[in-house]
Amino acid sequence: MTGTGEWTSYWRSAEMPLEAMHASFLHHRYHRHSHETYSFGVTEHGAQTFNCRGAGHTSAAGMVMAFNPDEVHDGHATDEQGFTYRIVHIGQELIADALADIAGRPVGLPLFAAPVINSPVLATRLRRLHTALLQGADPLERDELLSSAVAALVRLAARPPSGPPTILGAAHLAATARELIHDHYAEPISADDLAAWTGSSRYAVYRAFRTAYGLAPSEYQRQVRLRTARRLLTLGRPAARVANEVGFTDQAHLTRWFTRSYGVTPTQYRRAHTDSS
Repeated sequence: MTGTGEWTSYWRSAEMPLEAMHASFLHHRYHRHSHETYSFGVTEHGAQTFNCRGAGHTSAAGMVMAFNPDEVHDGHATDEQGFTYRIVHIGQELIADALADIAGRPVGLPLFAAPVINSPVLATRLRRLHTALLQGADPLERDELLSSAVAALVRLAARPPSGPPTILGAAHLAATARELIHDHYAEPISADDLAAWTGSSRYAVYRAFRTAYGLAPSEYQRQVRLRTARRLLTLGRPAARVANEVGFTDQAHLTRWFTRSYGVTPTQYRRAHTDSS
């Protein structure tokens, strides 16, 4: 990062959906975003405050943050002292594989009910995994630490899904709108387009979509663009080309939203050290 006193270090695997970031922020503010993966962070110094699931939360030093896939959140330093943290993004298939290996049979994906967890055990497991990833641990050690961290997270923090049932009609409406966004994410889509595609009103689509996914359709479209940009950047494509391919106005537009959402620039992400083993 370019801000005074701010820095980031990013690692991603070339073989599997596994990424890790070590960062320190004073003024950076994450825009509302989500990840396709499970994301687990450990605050090392200071404290960070974020909104998630309709409420505000604070993770102080030693606390663990747990975000389910597609869970919308933002984030910023709680005070002028800033914060330093480690975060690991683990693909859903890796979580499923680890749990199946532990249980000896396929099991369902977990749901983490609390965005902030005060558990020294979890914090220690995540730090060990994160440190090993950034230091280029051998695949065997990496896999062992990953299984250990996942097992501890599920044992100590996972809960069965809860909450009121979703109205089927609204869920179907949101899913139908989501299909159009995924199929045409790089193209301009209007509220009228979504209404015509779903056979409903613009307001009904907006309300159903916000309820189902926690984001307005326009915000969700931007998330799809950013996620696609991440995948293209891992292939080594230059940021300017990626911006054009995924639907951003230009490289500066992509960089602004990429940094707001992920804490690193597209170029930093593309150059991140990869696990080539």
